[in-house]
Amino acid sequence: MLPLQTCRRGVSRRLLGRLPHGAASHVAAAADGAAALASGRDGRVPSYSSQYMSTAMTRKCAASPAASLAICKSSAQDVRTKHPSPHIEPSVRLMSTSTAEAPIDYLSLPHDSPEVQALIDRQARKPQTSASLQTLMRTGRGEFLHRLEDTHGGGYASVDVPADQSEATPLVLVQVASFLRRELPIRLAHRIQDLSRVPLLGDMQSVRQVKELYTTSFLEIMSVDKHPPNREGQEEWEEQFATILENVYERHSSVLVQMARGAFELRDAIRQGALLGGDDDGGDDGPKGSDAELRVGRDAVEFELMEGTHAFLDRFYISRIGIRVLIGQYLSLRQPPVESYVGIICSKTSPYEIVKRAIDDAAFMCTRKYGDAPEVIITGRLDMTFPYVPTHLHYIMLELLKNSMRATVEYHGIDADYPPIKVVIADGSDNEDVIIKVSDEGGGIPRSNMKRIWSYLFTTADPEIQEGMVAFNENVDHSIDSPLAGLGYGLPISRSYSRYFGGDLSIMSMEGYGTDCFVYLTRLGNTREPLPI
Repeated sequence: MLPLQTCRRGVSRRLLGRLPHGAASHVAAAADGAAALASGRDGRVPSYSSQYMSTAMTRKCAASPAASLAICKSSAQDVRTKHPSPHIEPSVRLMSTSTAEAPIDYLSLPHDSPEVQALIDRQARKPQTSASLQTLMRTGRGEFLHRLEDTHGGGYASVDVPADQSEATPLVLVQVASFLRRELPIRLAHRIQDLSRVPLLGDMQSVRQVKELYTTSFLEIMSVDKHPPNREGQEEWEEQFATILENVYERHSSVLVQMARGAFELRDAIRQGALLGGDDDGGDDGPKGSDAELRVGRDAVEFELMEGTHAFLDRFYISRIGIRVLIGQYLSLRQPPVESYVGIICSKTSPYEIVKRAIDDAAFMCTRKYGDAPEVIITGRLDMTFPYVPTHLHYIMLELLKNSMRATVEYHGIDADYPPIKVVIADGSDNEDVIIKVSDEGGGIPRSNMKRIWSYLFTTADPEIQEGMVAFNENVDHSIDSPLAGLGYGLPISRSYSRYFGGDLSIMSMEGYGTDCFVYLTRLGNTREPLPI
């Protein structure tokens, strides 16, 4: 969830988390992600494998029990995917890299043209550069400016960064923009290829639209010169690039629901017998393409058990989180500074304050549906703070508390004396993780459903609610205006947010009694983001 803010240049956008940056210039492959992010050029750091959010949550850091988080409602903007952004000047053209060839106007070519596909393939062959929370913070503070290489001779080794600097300088913004100009096309190209190759799901109309949208954003970013023309023109270059990324960020705000719509279309086609055989995209068992792999009609395989399709969706959403964090961090750095924040990252995030805010939101949604909500008791380290992205944590906690409240009310009945939901915040000076446990007495989850709870579109809510959310709602994942339950994306997306900076989410349930959920968050923020291939 991000605060809906207005750019100082009049462009409305959601703040995500501020992403540090640097551009990796000549960093060894084994070097730390911080160096790669900071160096500005072609640094390469191997990533390990394991997706931003588009709703509203406060940019104000929950630094202490007295601090409060403001949640704003963010609305998704419907942007057509078949046309370049109107903010790009017609004269801006992506030129071929060979001086012997005539310039190629990629923006005017069809997305399926050989020239565009060759450009995507070239970028997809390049390795992605992963970043850690600490790297993003340090880059946003300007701690890596000495690694920024001047493309027109000389460097920035002599740049002095005040220790108390709280606002990103123009040079920091140029450094971050330079990194994003190199990194984002690589990440987008990987996802475009993945969208092209995924069986069955890739044939759905909504998924094809997402691929077109990603290709449009890829070409718009590539249309910008890779480096500022000179020192005098670097701020103008950065301004132009920021305008493009603002549009990309808004355009992609509804992608989560668009992909959910595609998954819904696939599940519906399987159930109605519209697909004649084939297999889902990741199974290693059995012959690919056999009718035994994917049956239709009454004997159709359950969409929730199509492991290959769900593995693809995990990759896609983890990557989406990363792209939106990078863009959101950069756009947030361009805003006036907020105390204790570096971009979207709060150096003094208070789990207690965020949990309190999530309780209020979940109770509001539960009361709206049932007329009442269970009490929630918070215990443990209430005074603890650590660096994190508050919007990510709020999303996770809201999802878990919504589920616990709904289960408790439905299990015990309306107007019953509900047992309290318990939240425990655990942390110690020697702990590698901050751990938050949510326990309820809502009847638990049947063992046969434990695997399905991590499946996209799996929900125990009224199917008509899910159908309505997929059909009409463009921003259901981050808004208290959405139903208490229904889309079936909450848990898998929450787990992706947990894992993005090295944490995790696990659930243990006792059928007939209740469920315990455990959220693990790394304390030091030195784990690199997982970047799917």
